[in-house]
Amino acid sequence: MRLFLHELRAQQLLFWRNREAAFFSFLFPILLLALIGSVYGDEPIEGVSAPTFLLIGLLGYGVAADAFAALAITLVVRREAGLLKRVRGTPLGPGMYLAAVIASTVVVIALQVVAQLLLGVYMLGADWPQRPAPFVFAILVGAAAFAALGIAVTTVVRTAEGSSAVVNAIYLPMAFISGVFFSTEEMPAFLQAISEVLPLTYFLDLIRATFIPGEGFDASAVTALVVWGLVGLAVALRRFRWEPREGVTGS
Repeated sequence: MRLFLHELRAQQLLFWRNREAAFFSFLFPILLLALIGSVYGDEPIEGVSAPTFLLIGLLGYGVAADAFAALAITLVVRREAGLLKRVRGTPLGPGMYLAAVIASTVVVIALQVVAQLLLGVYMLGADWPQRPAPFVFAILVGAAAFAALGIAVTTVVRTAEGSSAVVNAIYLPMAFISGVFFSTEEMPAFLQAISEVLPLTYFLDLIRATFIPGEGFDASAVTALVVWGLVGLAVALRRFRWEPREGVTGS
């Protein structure tokens, strides 16, 4: 446990010292909430007020930014730099190292969620989650699922230089199609069909349910998000690499 806490502290220091990572994965979703919220409409959307709808969307966007995009890019960059390979020869061990990296991501997510809630409620007029415990549960399930998917995505990225391009090519379209910024009901039918199978759509559904009094979780949304996470975990367990991939063929 002592080694784990020491590594967790080290991962936090590394994250906050990396200004680009701290801005795009932590601060950028908060800035988006402030900027878009200042010009957003007032009409209710999908059972909640417009500011609340935007808050829910950017809560999901922020979790995906941290647990999927930032985690995947970080691991690829460290793998190609040879840092992950060296971890296997230390007393820390690869399992504890990866657990510390994920735990650090959860800490960042927690801070980001609190900042977004405060901004959304006190500056934009959004509602508080009506059921705090299910809200926390939804955030944790979403973070776990996207972390598993983020680790899985590292298995198809061959170079550090290409990590941002590959991850953003997956993550940014998913954010728009899943209804982060506007209701999926306004999209063409073929995009709605795609939206209905994306993990971020299910995650947003879970978060939204906690903002509506008396609304329970949709069991299918919980199941679908867990399945996405298990698929990511299965791929990660089978194909995750600790050694650099650049220049390696036939793998």
